[in-house]
Amino acid sequence: MLTVTTVNVNGLRAAAKKGFVEWLAETSADVLCLQEVRAEPQQLPEEVRAPEGWYVTHAPAAAKGRAGVSLYTRREPDRVQVGFGSAEFDGSGRYVEADLPGVTVASLYLPSGEVGTERQDEKIRFMDEFLAHLKELRERAAADGREVVVCGDWNIAHQPADLKNWRANQKNSGFLPEEREWLGRVLDEGDGGYVDGVRALHRDVEAPCPWGAYRGRAFDNDSGWRIDLIAATAGIAGRAVKGIVERAASHEQRWSDHAPVTVVFET
Repeated sequence: MLTVTTVNVNGLRAAAKKGFVEWLAETSADVLCLQEVRAEPQQLPEEVRAPEGWYVTHAPAAAKGRAGVSLYTRREPDRVQVGFGSAEFDGSGRYVEADLPGVTVASLYLPSGEVGTERQDEKIRFMDEFLAHLKELRERAAADGREVVVCGDWNIAHQPADLKNWRANQKNSGFLPEEREWLGRVLDEGDGGYVDGVRALHRDVEAPCPWGAYRGRAFDNDSGWRIDLIAATAGIAGRAVKGIVERAASHEQRWSDHAPVTVVFET
């Protein structure tokens, strides 16, 4: 089995003080993808920066205190790459990938955007470049007999079933028609060739649901957005046997405003 978990930690230093360290010691994940780390490696406590039993790559943003992704693997990677060949975005702390035997795994933090601002323009530019990378990565992996798993905070809810108040959010970043169309191109009905691992296992479940992502007090009123996705190429996606979200028992027990999302693949 290959167990892959992704979570936006909403600041790793803060999460470490609120229960992430204890969670990390107990997780059965083989691969852990973190987003919104918001710290330089030297700012992290040792038990988070380089925990025993893990090989870790931290990819902080050039802008201090912003973004940042990390990739933890139980096995030493054969190759690690920060960024995806983008002159604009490779220093923004939004992407890191690594090759393990038979599979490339990646941690993604797609820009959140804001309608009518430069932030939304930035998001669209990122999406355009990143889709090209996803296609190239899939094709290159297929030529080598490998699969691909891209985990992270995609900052887009794909379908109405992926958020509670979808009608009221159709003009908001994260649920704009053009964003949803782009994610559709990434996923199995489009030309990207990837599969939403959790949705494939829970096709008839509508958000809000225990395996969704939760923002702020949305945890309490069950009104979250499912934007934390594990997208996999078809071969390994077809071997997914379990997809869950580790929703904390109470709001007070959470160490992030997102819940860890996990998919287990047969290998």
